[in-house]
Amino acid sequence: MMEALPLIMFGVLTLLLMIGFPVAFTLLGTSLVFGVIGFGWDFFNLLPMRIWGTMTNQTLLAVPLFIFMGVMLERSGLAEDLLETMALLFGRMCGGLAVSVVIVGMLLGASTGIVGATVVTMGLISLPTMLRRGYQTELATGVISASGTLGQIIPPSIVLVLLGDIIGVSVGDLFMGAVIPGMLLVGLYCIYILIYSHFNKACAPTIPDEEWNEILAAGLWKRVFKALVPPLMLMTCVLGSIFAGVASPTEAAAVGASGAVLLSMANRRFTFERLRETMMTTTVLTSMVFIILVGAGAFGLVFRGLGGDHVIRDYITHLAFGKWTVMLIVMTIIFVIGFFLDFIEITFIHIPVLAPIMHDFGFNPLWFAILFAINLQTSFMTPPFGFSLFFLKGVAPPYVRTGQIYKGIIPFVLLQLLGLGLVVIFPELATWLPSVVFGD
Repeated sequence: MMEALPLIMFGVLTLLLMIGFPVAFTLLGTSLVFGVIGFGWDFFNLLPMRIWGTMTNQTLLAVPLFIFMGVMLERSGLAEDLLETMALLFGRMCGGLAVSVVIVGMLLGASTGIVGATVVTMGLISLPTMLRRGYQTELATGVISASGTLGQIIPPSIVLVLLGDIIGVSVGDLFMGAVIPGMLLVGLYCIYILIYSHFNKACAPTIPDEEWNEILAAGLWKRVFKALVPPLMLMTCVLGSIFAGVASPTEAAAVGASGAVLLSMANRRFTFERLRETMMTTTVLTSMVFIILVGAGAFGLVFRGLGGDHVIRDYITHLAFGKWTVMLIVMTIIFVIGFFLDFIEITFIHIPVLAPIMHDFGFNPLWFAILFAINLQTSFMTPPFGFSLFFLKGVAPPYVRTGQIYKGIIPFVLLQLLGLGLVVIFPELATWLPSVVFGD
Protein backbone atom coordinates (compact mmCIF):
# COMPACT_ATOMS: atom_id res chain seq x y z
CA MET A 1 0.00 0.00 0.00
CA MET A 2 2.80 2.43 0.90
CA GLU A 3 4.52 1.81 -2.46
CA ALA A 4 1.33 2.80 -4.29
CA LEU A 5 0.78 5.88 -2.10
CA PRO A 6 2.57 8.40 -4.38
CA LEU A 7 0.58 7.22 -7.41
CA ILE A 8 -2.67 7.44 -5.43
CA MET A 9 -1.64 10.94 -4.33
CA PHE A 10 -0.98 11.99 -7.92
CA GLY A 11 -4.31 10.51 -9.03
CA VAL A 12 -6.23 12.35 -6.30
CA LEU A 13 -4.53 15.63 -7.23
CA THR A 14 -5.37 15.17 -10.93
CA LEU A 15 -9.00 14.31 -10.14
CA LEU A 16 -9.47 17.34 -7.90
CA LEU A 17 -7.92 19.64 -10.51
CA MET A 18 -10.22 18.25 -13.21
CA ILE A 19 -13.23 18.81 -10.98
CA GLY A 20 -12.23 22.45 -10.70
CA PHE A 21 -10.79 22.97 -7.23
CA PRO A 22 -8.31 25.89 -6.92
CA VAL A 23 -4.81 24.76 -7.84
CA ALA A 24 -2.90 26.19 -4.87
CA PHE A 25 -5.25 24.83 -2.21
CA THR A 26 -5.56 21.47 -3.99
CA LEU A 27 -1.77 21.13 -3.96
CA LEU A 28 -1.49 22.12 -0.30
CA GLY A 29 -4.48 20.09 0.87
CA THR A 30 -3.37 16.93 -0.94
CA SER A 31 0.18 17.37 0.36
CA LEU A 32 -0.93 17.81 3.97
CA VAL A 33 -3.22 14.76 3.94
CA PHE A 34 -0.77 12.40 2.26
CA GLY A 35 2.15 13.89 4.18
CA VAL A 36 0.50 12.96 7.49
CA ILE A 37 -0.39 9.50 6.14
CA GLY A 38 3.15 8.86 4.88
CA PHE A 39 5.30 10.53 7.56
CA GLY A 40 3.02 11.07 10.52
CA TRP A 41 2.89 14.37 12.39
CA ASP A 42 6.65 14.83 11.95
CA PHE A 43 5.80 16.00 8.44
CA PHE A 44 5.01 19.42 9.89
CA ASN A 45 8.63 19.74 11.02
CA LEU A 46 9.82 19.32 7.42
CA LEU A 47 7.34 21.54 5.59
CA PRO A 48 8.39 24.96 7.02
CA MET A 49 11.98 24.47 5.90
CA ARG A 50 10.88 23.65 2.34
CA ILE A 51 8.64 26.75 2.18
CA TRP A 52 11.35 28.96 3.72
CA GLY A 53 13.86 27.79 1.11
CA THR A 54 11.43 28.70 -1.68
CA MET A 55 10.51 32.13 -0.34
CA THR A 56 14.14 33.17 0.23
CA ASN A 57 15.23 32.27 -3.32
CA GLN A 58 16.73 35.44 -4.81
CA THR A 59 16.15 34.31 -8.41
CA LEU A 60 12.39 34.24 -7.93
CA LEU A 61 12.45 37.93 -7.00
CA ALA A 62 12.53 38.57 -10.76
CA VAL A 63 8.94 37.29 -11.08
CA PRO A 64 7.10 40.23 -9.41
CA LEU A 65 9.48 42.71 -11.06
CA PHE A 66 8.82 41.37 -14.56
CA ILE A 67 5.08 41.27 -13.82
CA PHE A 68 5.20 44.92 -12.70
CA MET A 69 7.10 45.85 -15.87
CA GLY A 70 4.53 44.15 -18.08
CA VAL A 71 1.48 45.61 -16.37
CA MET A 72 2.95 49.12 -16.35
CA LEU A 73 3.79 48.96 -20.07
CA GLU A 74 0.32 47.71 -20.88
CA ARG A 75 -1.18 50.60 -18.90
CA SER A 76 1.17 53.13 -20.55
CA GLY A 77 -0.30 52.56 -24.01
CA LEU A 78 2.90 51.14 -25.52
CA ALA A 79 1.10 48.10 -26.93
CA GLU A 80 -1.65 50.21 -28.46
CA ASP A 81 0.84 52.53 -30.19
CA LEU A 82 2.86 49.58 -31.48
CA LEU A 83 -0.15 47.75 -32.89
CA GLU A 84 -1.60 50.73 -34.69
CA THR A 85 1.75 51.79 -36.18
CA MET A 86 2.99 48.34 -37.25
CA ALA A 87 -0.38 47.60 -38.84
CA LEU A 88 0.12 50.65 -41.05
CA LEU A 89 3.76 49.79 -41.80
CA PHE A 90 2.95 46.30 -43.14
CA GLY A 91 -0.47 47.18 -44.51
CA ARG A 92 0.62 47.20 -48.16
CA MET A 93 1.70 43.54 -48.01
CA CYS A 94 -0.76 40.76 -48.68
CA GLY A 95 -1.30 39.47 -45.16
CA GLY A 96 0.61 42.48 -43.83
CA LEU A 97 -1.74 43.18 -40.93
CA ALA A 98 -1.31 39.61 -39.70
CA VAL A 99 2.48 39.87 -40.00
CA SER A 100 2.37 43.13 -38.03
CA VAL A 101 0.49 41.36 -35.23
CA VAL A 102 3.25 38.71 -35.07
CA ILE A 103 5.97 41.39 -34.95
CA VAL A 104 4.12 43.28 -32.21
CA GLY A 105 3.61 40.03 -30.28
CA MET A 106 7.37 39.48 -30.46
CA LEU A 107 8.17 43.01 -29.27
CA LEU A 108 5.59 42.92 -26.49
CA GLY A 109 6.84 39.47 -25.49
CA ALA A 110 10.35 40.90 -25.14
CA SER A 111 8.96 43.90 -23.26
CA THR A 112 6.23 42.46 -21.03
CA GLY A 113 6.01 38.67 -21.19
CA ILE A 114 2.39 38.62 -19.95
CA VAL A 115 0.17 36.58 -22.27
CA GLY A 116 -3.16 37.84 -20.93
CA ALA A 117 -2.32 41.51 -21.36
CA THR A 118 -0.84 40.98 -24.84
CA VAL A 119 -3.74 38.91 -26.21
CA VAL A 120 -6.41 41.20 -24.74
CA THR A 121 -4.70 44.33 -26.07
CA MET A 122 -4.22 42.89 -29.56
CA GLY A 123 -7.73 41.45 -29.53
CA LEU A 124 -9.26 44.81 -28.66
CA ILE A 125 -7.25 46.82 -31.20
CA SER A 126 -6.22 44.52 -34.06
CA LEU A 127 -9.10 42.05 -34.36
CA PRO A 128 -11.81 44.62 -35.24
CA THR A 129 -9.42 46.27 -37.73
CA MET A 130 -8.51 42.98 -39.42
CA LEU A 131 -12.14 41.88 -39.67
CA ARG A 132 -13.19 45.30 -40.98
CA ARG A 133 -10.56 45.05 -43.73
CA GLY A 134 -11.90 41.68 -44.85
CA TYR A 135 -9.51 39.27 -43.12
CA GLN A 136 -10.71 35.71 -42.67
CA THR A 137 -11.95 35.29 -39.08
CA GLU A 138 -9.99 32.09 -38.50
CA LEU A 139 -6.75 33.65 -39.73
CA ALA A 140 -7.20 36.80 -37.66
CA THR A 141 -8.03 34.99 -34.42
CA GLY A 142 -5.31 32.37 -34.92
CA VAL A 143 -2.62 34.99 -35.49
CA ILE A 144 -3.60 36.99 -32.40
CA SER A 145 -3.88 33.92 -30.14
CA ALA A 146 -0.51 32.54 -31.25
CA SER A 147 1.39 35.86 -31.27
CA GLY A 148 0.20 36.67 -27.75
CA THR A 149 1.98 33.58 -26.42
CA LEU A 150 5.42 34.51 -27.80
CA GLY A 151 6.24 36.20 -24.50
CA GLN A 152 6.47 32.75 -22.92
CA ILE A 153 9.59 31.83 -24.90
CA ILE A 154 11.10 35.18 -25.90
CA PRO A 155 13.10 36.57 -22.94
CA PRO A 156 12.58 38.02 -20.45
CA SER A 157 10.05 35.28 -19.72
CA ILE A 158 8.60 34.32 -16.35
CA VAL A 159 8.42 30.71 -17.54
CA LEU A 160 12.19 30.69 -18.12
CA VAL A 161 12.82 32.14 -14.66
CA LEU A 162 10.72 29.40 -13.04
CA LEU A 163 12.23 26.64 -15.19
CA GLY A 164 15.75 27.82 -14.40
CA ASP A 165 15.04 27.57 -10.68
CA ILE A 166 13.41 24.13 -10.93
CA ILE A 167 15.88 22.50 -13.34
CA GLY A 168 18.96 24.22 -11.90
CA VAL A 169 20.07 26.10 -15.01
CA SER A 170 21.29 29.70 -15.03
CA VAL A 171 18.45 32.04 -15.98
CA GLY A 172 20.91 34.12 -18.01
CA ASP A 173 21.82 31.02 -20.04
CA LEU A 174 18.14 30.24 -20.54
CA PHE A 175 17.39 33.79 -21.70
CA MET A 176 20.23 33.61 -24.21
CA GLY A 177 19.32 30.09 -25.30
CA ALA A 178 15.69 31.06 -25.95
CA VAL A 179 16.52 33.89 -28.37
CA ILE A 180 17.03 31.78 -31.52
CA PRO A 181 14.08 29.39 -30.86
CA GLY A 182 11.87 32.41 -30.20
CA MET A 183 12.94 34.07 -33.46
CA LEU A 184 12.44 30.72 -35.20
CA LEU A 185 8.79 30.64 -34.13
CA VAL A 186 8.31 34.24 -35.26
CA GLY A 187 9.80 33.34 -38.65
CA LEU A 188 7.58 30.25 -39.00
CA TYR A 189 4.46 32.26 -38.19
CA CYS A 190 5.34 34.99 -40.72
CA ILE A 191 6.26 32.50 -43.49
CA TYR A 192 2.97 30.66 -43.02
CA ILE A 193 0.97 33.90 -43.12
CA LEU A 194 2.69 35.11 -46.29
CA ILE A 195 2.28 31.77 -48.09
CA TYR A 196 -1.35 31.40 -47.01
CA SER A 197 -2.14 35.00 -47.99
CA HIS A 198 -0.43 34.61 -51.37
CA PHE A 199 -2.69 31.70 -52.31
CA ASN A 200 -5.79 33.12 -50.58
CA LYS A 201 -5.63 36.85 -51.33
CA ALA A 202 -9.31 37.36 -50.46
CA CYS A 203 -8.57 36.18 -46.89
CA ALA A 204 -5.93 38.86 -46.23
CA PRO A 205 -6.39 41.97 -48.45
CA THR A 206 -4.05 44.97 -48.50
CA ILE A 207 -4.74 48.60 -47.57
CA PRO A 208 -6.38 50.46 -50.52
CA ASP A 209 -4.20 52.95 -52.45
CA GLU A 210 -6.19 56.01 -51.42
CA GLU A 211 -5.89 55.23 -47.72
CA TRP A 212 -2.18 54.40 -48.07
CA ASN A 213 -1.47 57.78 -49.65
CA GLU A 214 -3.25 59.51 -46.77
CA ILE A 215 -1.14 57.55 -44.27
CA LEU A 216 2.10 58.55 -45.99
CA ALA A 217 1.04 62.18 -46.06
CA ALA A 218 0.40 62.09 -42.32
CA GLY A 219 4.02 61.15 -41.58
CA LEU A 220 4.19 57.36 -41.32
CA TRP A 221 7.94 56.99 -40.73
CA LYS A 222 8.03 59.48 -37.90
CA ARG A 223 5.21 57.59 -36.23
CA VAL A 224 7.01 54.25 -36.75
CA PHE A 225 10.20 55.62 -35.19
CA LYS A 226 8.30 56.94 -32.16
CA ALA A 227 6.50 53.64 -31.63
CA LEU A 228 9.52 51.34 -32.08
CA VAL A 229 12.20 53.17 -30.09
CA PRO A 230 10.69 52.72 -26.57
CA PRO A 231 10.32 48.89 -26.64
CA LEU A 232 13.70 48.49 -28.34
CA MET A 233 15.34 50.64 -25.68
CA LEU A 234 13.74 48.60 -22.92
CA MET A 235 14.79 45.33 -24.55
CA THR A 236 18.34 46.62 -24.82
CA CYS A 237 18.45 47.70 -21.18
CA VAL A 238 16.95 44.50 -19.75
CA LEU A 239 18.45 41.80 -21.96
CA GLY A 240 21.64 43.70 -22.76
CA SER A 241 22.50 44.07 -19.08
CA ILE A 242 22.08 40.30 -18.61
CA PHE A 243 23.94 39.23 -21.74
CA ALA A 244 26.80 41.65 -21.08
CA GLY A 245 27.19 40.26 -17.56
CA VAL A 246 26.52 43.64 -15.99
CA ALA A 247 23.40 42.51 -14.11
CA SER A 248 21.80 39.29 -12.92
CA PRO A 249 18.28 38.46 -14.18
CA THR A 250 16.84 39.75 -10.90
CA GLU A 251 18.72 43.03 -11.17
CA ALA A 252 17.76 43.34 -14.84
CA ALA A 253 14.12 42.83 -13.87
CA ALA A 254 14.44 45.81 -11.53
CA VAL A 255 15.91 47.81 -14.43
CA GLY A 256 12.93 46.78 -16.57
CA ALA A 257 10.41 47.78 -13.90
CA SER A 258 12.07 51.18 -13.52
CA GLY A 259 12.26 51.58 -17.30
CA ALA A 260 8.54 50.84 -17.64
CA VAL A 261 7.75 53.66 -15.21
CA LEU A 262 10.01 56.04 -17.15
CA LEU A 263 8.37 55.08 -20.46
CA SER A 264 4.96 55.69 -18.94
CA MET A 265 6.15 59.15 -17.91
CA ALA A 266 7.61 59.77 -21.38
CA ASN A 267 4.24 58.94 -22.94
CA ARG A 268 2.62 61.36 -20.48
CA ARG A 269 0.38 58.59 -19.20
CA PHE A 270 1.84 58.22 -15.72
CA THR A 271 -0.43 58.97 -12.80
CA PHE A 272 -0.30 57.84 -9.20
CA GLU A 273 -3.68 56.17 -9.68
CA ARG A 274 -2.25 54.14 -12.57
CA LEU A 275 0.78 53.29 -10.44
CA ARG A 276 -1.53 52.10 -7.65
CA GLU A 277 -3.52 49.95 -10.11
CA THR A 278 -0.31 48.47 -11.47
CA MET A 279 0.98 47.64 -7.99
CA MET A 280 -2.35 46.06 -7.02
CA THR A 281 -2.41 43.91 -10.17
CA THR A 282 1.23 42.92 -9.62
CA THR A 283 0.48 41.93 -6.04
CA VAL A 284 -2.48 39.77 -7.06
CA LEU A 285 -0.58 38.01 -9.87
CA THR A 286 2.55 37.53 -7.77
CA SER A 287 0.53 36.13 -4.87
CA MET A 288 -1.14 33.67 -7.24
CA VAL A 289 2.21 32.47 -8.58
CA PHE A 290 3.86 32.13 -5.17
CA ILE A 291 0.97 30.43 -3.37
CA ILE A 292 1.00 27.85 -6.18
CA LEU A 293 4.78 27.67 -5.80
CA VAL A 294 4.42 26.98 -2.07
CA GLY A 295 1.78 24.33 -2.76
CA ALA A 296 3.96 22.74 -5.44
CA GLY A 297 6.91 22.76 -3.05
CA ALA A 298 4.86 20.93 -0.43
CA PHE A 299 3.60 18.48 -3.05
CA GLY A 300 7.13 17.84 -4.30
CA LEU A 301 8.36 17.25 -0.74
CA VAL A 302 5.71 14.60 -0.08
CA PHE A 303 5.81 13.02 -3.53
CA ARG A 304 9.58 12.59 -3.45
CA GLY A 305 9.55 11.56 0.19
CA LEU A 306 7.13 8.75 -0.66
CA GLY A 307 9.41 7.67 -3.53
CA GLY A 308 7.10 8.83 -6.30
CA ASP A 309 9.89 10.20 -8.49
CA HIS A 310 11.72 6.85 -8.28
CA VAL A 311 8.54 4.98 -9.25
CA ILE A 312 8.03 7.08 -12.38
CA ARG A 313 11.73 7.13 -13.25
CA ASP A 314 12.05 3.35 -12.88
CA TYR A 315 8.97 2.80 -15.02
CA ILE A 316 10.21 4.99 -17.88
CA THR A 317 13.86 3.91 -17.73
CA HIS A 318 12.89 0.21 -17.83
CA LEU A 319 10.85 0.62 -20.99
CA ALA A 320 12.38 -1.18 -23.95
CA PHE A 321 13.16 2.09 -25.71
CA GLY A 322 16.18 4.26 -26.35
CA LYS A 323 16.70 7.67 -24.81
CA TRP A 324 15.22 9.50 -27.81
CA THR A 325 11.99 7.57 -27.50
CA VAL A 326 11.90 8.45 -23.81
CA MET A 327 12.40 12.10 -24.74
CA LEU A 328 9.49 11.82 -27.19
CA ILE A 329 7.32 10.29 -24.45
CA VAL A 330 8.19 13.08 -22.00
CA MET A 331 7.46 15.82 -24.56
CA THR A 332 4.19 14.12 -25.52
CA ILE A 333 3.15 13.97 -21.86
CA ILE A 334 3.77 17.72 -21.46
CA PHE A 335 1.90 18.49 -24.70
CA VAL A 336 -1.16 16.39 -23.75
CA ILE A 337 -1.27 17.74 -20.19
CA GLY A 338 -1.26 21.24 -21.71
CA PHE A 339 -4.76 20.60 -23.06
CA PHE A 340 -6.07 20.48 -19.49
CA LEU A 341 -3.71 22.36 -17.17
CA ASP A 342 -2.16 25.83 -17.03
CA PHE A 343 1.57 26.30 -17.64
CA ILE A 344 2.17 27.23 -13.99
CA GLU A 345 0.58 23.99 -12.80
CA ILE A 346 2.62 21.94 -15.28
CA THR A 347 5.82 23.80 -14.35
CA PHE A 348 5.44 23.21 -10.62
CA ILE A 349 3.83 19.74 -10.66
CA HIS A 350 5.18 17.79 -13.64
CA ILE A 351 8.50 19.38 -14.60
CA PRO A 352 10.20 18.54 -11.24
CA VAL A 353 9.33 14.88 -11.88
CA LEU A 354 10.15 14.71 -15.60
CA ALA A 355 13.29 16.88 -15.66
CA PRO A 356 15.45 14.43 -13.62
CA ILE A 357 14.49 11.67 -16.08
CA MET A 358 15.81 13.74 -18.97
CA HIS A 359 18.96 14.50 -16.95
CA ASP A 360 19.54 10.81 -16.18
CA PHE A 361 19.55 10.02 -19.89
CA GLY A 362 22.37 12.52 -20.41
CA PHE A 363 20.47 15.30 -22.17
CA ASN A 364 21.82 18.86 -21.89
CA PRO A 365 19.78 20.61 -19.11
CA LEU A 366 19.83 23.93 -20.96
CA TRP A 367 18.53 22.28 -24.13
CA PHE A 368 15.67 20.35 -22.55
CA ALA A 369 14.71 23.39 -20.45
CA ILE A 370 14.19 25.30 -23.73
CA LEU A 371 12.20 22.33 -25.09
CA PHE A 372 9.99 22.43 -22.00
CA ALA A 373 9.48 26.18 -22.47
CA ILE A 374 8.42 25.80 -26.11
CA ASN A 375 6.10 22.93 -25.18
CA LEU A 376 4.58 24.90 -22.31
CA GLN A 377 3.90 27.81 -24.67
CA THR A 378 1.67 25.47 -26.68
CA SER A 379 -0.56 24.93 -23.62
CA PHE A 380 -1.88 28.48 -24.06
CA MET A 381 -3.23 27.60 -27.51
CA THR A 382 -4.67 24.11 -27.12
CA PRO A 383 -8.40 23.74 -26.39
CA PRO A 384 -10.41 23.20 -24.31
CA PHE A 385 -8.45 25.12 -21.65
CA GLY A 386 -6.08 27.29 -23.70
CA PHE A 387 -5.93 30.58 -21.83
CA SER A 388 -4.99 32.56 -24.93
CA LEU A 389 -8.23 31.37 -26.55
CA PHE A 390 -10.26 32.38 -23.47
CA PHE A 391 -8.68 35.84 -23.37
CA LEU A 392 -9.40 36.44 -27.06
CA LYS A 393 -12.97 35.17 -26.88
CA GLY A 394 -13.61 37.53 -23.97
CA VAL A 395 -12.78 40.63 -26.05
CA ALA A 396 -13.82 39.44 -29.54
CA PRO A 397 -17.01 40.77 -31.20
CA PRO A 398 -20.09 38.64 -30.44
CA TYR A 399 -20.29 37.25 -33.96
CA VAL A 400 -16.83 35.61 -33.64
CA ARG A 401 -17.64 32.04 -32.60
CA THR A 402 -15.54 29.88 -30.29
CA GLY A 403 -15.33 27.25 -33.04
CA GLN A 404 -13.71 29.78 -35.37
CA ILE A 405 -11.07 30.60 -32.75
CA TYR A 406 -10.35 26.90 -32.20
CA LYS A 407 -10.10 26.29 -35.96
CA GLY A 408 -7.86 29.30 -36.48
CA ILE A 409 -5.30 28.15 -33.93
CA ILE A 410 -4.71 24.69 -35.48
CA PRO A 411 -2.04 25.78 -38.04
CA PHE A 412 -0.13 27.68 -35.36
CA VAL A 413 -0.13 24.73 -32.97
CA LEU A 414 1.31 22.64 -35.81
CA LEU A 415 3.92 25.34 -36.46
CA GLN A 416 4.73 25.31 -32.74
CA LEU A 417 5.32 21.56 -32.89
CA LEU A 418 7.44 22.04 -36.02
CA GLY A 419 9.57 24.57 -34.15
CA LEU A 420 9.85 22.16 -31.21
CA GLY A 421 10.93 19.40 -33.60
CA LEU A 422 13.58 21.61 -35.19
CA VAL A 423 15.10 22.41 -31.79
CA VAL A 424 15.10 18.67 -31.00
CA ILE A 425 16.86 17.82 -34.28
CA PHE A 426 19.26 20.77 -34.05
CA PRO A 427 20.11 21.28 -30.35
CA GLU A 428 22.56 24.03 -31.35
CA LEU A 429 19.55 26.30 -31.90
CA ALA A 430 19.29 26.47 -28.10
CA THR A 431 22.89 25.87 -27.01
CA TRP A 432 25.05 27.72 -29.54
CA LEU A 433 24.36 31.31 -28.50
CA PRO A 434 24.95 30.78 -24.74
CA SER A 435 28.19 28.94 -25.50
CA VAL A 436 29.42 31.79 -27.69
CA VAL A 437 28.40 34.59 -25.34
CA PHE A 438 29.13 33.00 -21.95
CA GLY A 439 31.64 30.35 -23.01
CA ASP A 440 29.66 27.57 -21.30
